[in-house]
Amino acid sequence: MFNMLKKSSIYSVLLVAAMLLGACAPAAAPATAAPATSAPVPAATTAPTAAMAATAMPTAMAATSMPATTSAVPVTGSMGTVTIGSKDFTEEFIVAEMYAQMLENAGFTVNRKLNLGGTPIAQAAIVKGDIDLYPEYTSTGLMTVLKMPAMQDPTAIYNTVNTGYEAQFQLTWLKPSPFNDTQALAMTQATADKYGIKTYSDLATKADQLVLGGPAEFLSREDGLPGLQKAYGGFKFKDTKQLGTGSLRYQALLDGQIDVVVAFGTDGQINGDHLALLKDDKSFYPIYQVAPVVRQDTLQKYPQIGAVLNKLAPYLTDSVMSGLNWQVDGPAKLEPAAVAKAFLQQNGLLAK
Repeated sequence: MFNMLKKSSIYSVLLVAAMLLGACAPAAAPATAAPATSAPVPAATTAPTAAMAATAMPTAMAATSMPATTSAVPVTGSMGTVTIGSKDFTEEFIVAEMYAQMLENAGFTVNRKLNLGGTPIAQAAIVKGDIDLYPEYTSTGLMTVLKMPAMQDPTAIYNTVNTGYEAQFQLTWLKPSPFNDTQALAMTQATADKYGIKTYSDLATKADQLVLGGPAEFLSREDGLPGLQKAYGGFKFKDTKQLGTGSLRYQALLDGQIDVVVAFGTDGQINGDHLALLKDDKSFYPIYQVAPVVRQDTLQKYPQIGAVLNKLAPYLTDSVMSGLNWQVDGPAKLEPAAVAKAFLQQNGLLAK
């Protein structure tokens, strides 16, 4: 009996255990379905990422909007690169700097090759492509470069050089300025009074007593000494000194090293040093107006150059240019770049 009861108890325990295991089985079933119920988990983990993206959105939008904000302000180099040259005297330095600064203000990168030398050197540089543009004078282009006879009408001179340059050299002249930087001859007032010289005709007959100083090319150019000798006769100087076109030639005149200086009509020293500007009584010299001479391939690539530089032309008159030259060559001894910048800013041609 005891044994039977013992077995019955064991069976009861086993039965209860089985029932307990059966009761636990349904709870385990969801565990086998865990992959299915885990699907929302990635969604839950991506929610912070989406929130982060949402918070990053304004930064990204601000970054993409910056170019639109800055594009209104000229950025150096955004329009392209050009190389500007000049000849070897003050006026060329100032005018070339004006060209350079205006183009830089318009967004160009500008390489400067100033003080190249005389007309033949500057002309060779632009034809070769070493420079893209430089300031040149209409009658210099007519007589020295194109080897044509002098003309008196400014419009005829300009049209002739523009046509000739385009045909022979693939170069274009932009708008000329009104000032006339004609070749000139000057003396100190004391020396002019001593020899009784007021005109070129007076000088032609007394040149053999005097020393001439100026650029080397004046001695050989058709609008230099050879031309004067043909037009006036005489002009056989006692001696000549090659002094370039800078301020040194005026210092030599004031120091008595020379008696006559090759000048230009807009040189600041003429008024600044109270010199006697001799009268060209046979009107040998034509009008010399300055203008940018530009390579045609450069203009085709950057047509904006014409619109930018043509704005300057009407501002440069005789008195304006002479005054600017004197700021550099006179007692103030300012730098051409500084003089150019101040003038452009004062006239609204350059941002301050």
